[in-house]
Amino acid sequence: MYPSNRRTFLKSALAGGIAAAWGLPGARTSFGVAETTPGPGVSRVALMTGSNRMENIFNALKPFAGEVKEAIGNRPVVIKPNNVSTTTPLCATHADCLAGILEFLKSIGRTDRIVIAESAASGPTFEGFENYGYFELKKKYTVEFVDLDEQPIETVYTVSDEDFRPHAVRMARLLLDPETYVISAAVMKTHDRVVATLSLKNIVFGAPIKDKGFRWGPGGVRGARNDKPINHGGGFKGVNYSLFANAPRLHPDLAVIDGFEGMEGNGPVGGTPVDHKVAVVSTDWLAADRTGVELMGIDFGDVGYLNYCAQAGMGQADLSRIEIIGERIQDHVKKYKLHDNVQSQLIWKA
Repeated sequence: MYPSNRRTFLKSALAGGIAAAWGLPGARTSFGVAETTPGPGVSRVALMTGSNRMENIFNALKPFAGEVKEAIGNRPVVIKPNNVSTTTPLCATHADCLAGILEFLKSIGRTDRIVIAESAASGPTFEGFENYGYFELKKKYTVEFVDLDEQPIETVYTVSDEDFRPHAVRMARLLLDPETYVISAAVMKTHDRVVATLSLKNIVFGAPIKDKGFRWGPGGVRGARNDKPINHGGGFKGVNYSLFANAPRLHPDLAVIDGFEGMEGNGPVGGTPVDHKVAVVSTDWLAADRTGVELMGIDFGDVGYLNYCAQAGMGQADLSRIEIIGERIQDHVKKYKLHDNVQSQLIWKA
């Protein structure tokens, strides 16, 4: 997001009382300048393809090397994978995607103060890390692993469709801290509530935490709370607005979307694979998500939260003002089958 757009949005939000109502004292700050000089309001997105997932991610990151290095500076780096389930590999960020990011950070001289952090939705976070082979990365890279459920928290408020009142949500302070450089390692997937899930949603709905011992289904600790459902806003309208309202503080500094093997149909967990072999990267998360939606063959006008963020000037969503580096979008569009309930999801338009 360009600084002028950020200032305009926050000024409007404060004027309307959004900051007070939603617990948004300040937004995450993006630092650094682009290596090239795009025109006013133009954002750069890298689109790479190939038969090696790790190489796709690394190659998509390379055009942003100087910009990212300057933006990181001495800030700690948090890589946030998507582990909506701890036992379904297709729905989760692949270890090779994380390796591509770590290799890129190494190439720009960043080899310390890097953590891979998550609050898995369905069960213990480290259970997912083990199942997906994340811990093997420590053999090659200097990286630590963090369970956000065990980190300091901050209370943020969301509004529910059910009663239109503010509801408290415990969120990981690490992802809210403007001093951290947050990388969203997202998966290209369809979704059961917001049509598509990409880089922003990975951060916003990974930030709410759950009590130790919580698990969907049998085996969980009785009474253990999970704040993620609260942040979903109680319905198809609320979930889109919740994503929009949280975006100023919880958007990623660097969006990495792995579409090597996407998910279509009943995502974000129960869908089927799409052999797509694409990788999308940008320091403008909205431009990255807009590109991802196009690659999935989805009508951008159907994705509520991204339209809200575009209207608020949080980034670039106009394809004519997005400079694509690498492959052409039109050469790699695949029409993803949407969730069975997609017509119900579109109630946000009413």
